[in-house]
Amino acid sequence: MVGNTIGHYRIVEALGKGGMGEVYAAEYPWPGRRVALKVLSGDVSMDADRRERFERESRAVAALNHPNIVLVSERQ
Repeated sequence: MVGNTIGHYRIVEALGKGGMGEVYAAEYPWPGRRVALKVLSGDVSMDADRRERFERESRAVAALNHPNIVLVSERQ
């Protein structure tokens, strides 16, 4: 995945892997902001219960407001 682009995000490096998928450092082209990008594994995205768990996690993280936390957005 490193070097690939997902949406507007260019994957820079792998950060970790867990039960739901993989997390990558990615760069948004303008203004060159570095973010963490979590990509669900295929089996998780096909399982409605696990996908709902991921969505709950995303909503919880999106509710946080701090200068060192990046905004969470859904892939369009």
